[in-house]
Amino acid sequence: MKTKSIIKKFFQALGVIAIALVLIGLGNWQLDRAGMVKELKAAAKVTDPKVYSLSDLASPTVALDSRNVNKQVAVSGFYVANFKAPLQRDKDGVVSDWEVALLQVDGVDPLSGILVVRGLWSDRLVNPDVAMSTRIDLVGNMQPHQNDDRAENVPGVISRLDSSVIVGLADLQLYDGFIVAQSESTRDGELIRTRVIAQEPVSRVAGYYWQHISYVAIWWLMAAIVLYLPFYRRSITS
Repeated sequence: MKTKSIIKKFFQALGVIAIALVLIGLGNWQLDRAGMVKELKAAAKVTDPKVYSLSDLASPTVALDSRNVNKQVAVSGFYVANFKAPLQRDKDGVVSDWEVALLQVDGVDPLSGILVVRGLWSDRLVNPDVAMSTRIDLVGNMQPHQNDDRAENVPGVISRLDSSVIVGLADLQLYDGFIVAQSESTRDGELIRTRVIAQEPVSRVAGYYWQHISYVAIWWLMAAIVLYLPFYRRSITS
């Protein structure tokens, strides 16, 4: 009987330790999430003045690194398709329809493409001389793809700014994310039109820094309680 009692106590202690380790692990995971939120917010406040080439920031068919969001990028190529992106919200909260073009990136093998926000849809006829044969040099900001639809995905319209919704429309390997053009130019000079500034992307890590920290405290407190309870029960029964 004594041996059975020892074995029972051993497994009880093992169970308590296992539960405590799980709770501590959850606290550590929450602490990592808090750190990620803090890093992403700090990175969003830093303005990087450098203009990168597209190949420095992204690769076709590869998810865009969150550290490269909002960085300035320079790229050249040819517009091969044009879309209306309805109900887009800019940095000031103004909702409007945007003109979005698919840029076939120049000098990349295999042939690749990336979505470019050119400006307001109402200004799409401002530069009628721009054709598919016109080489475009542009500078803009890299942005992550959108996850929520703003409209139906029908011919000539894209439901959200996301290359996955246009797969199959062009024989190109597509980049993740999109570019919001700040300037465009051809060999004849700069294309003058109203530009838009995209709304600040939502952090991919849900929640707020102090919210995660509070959960860390809760998980670790629960672990401490689980470890303390056996001693508390023993003190009561003795």
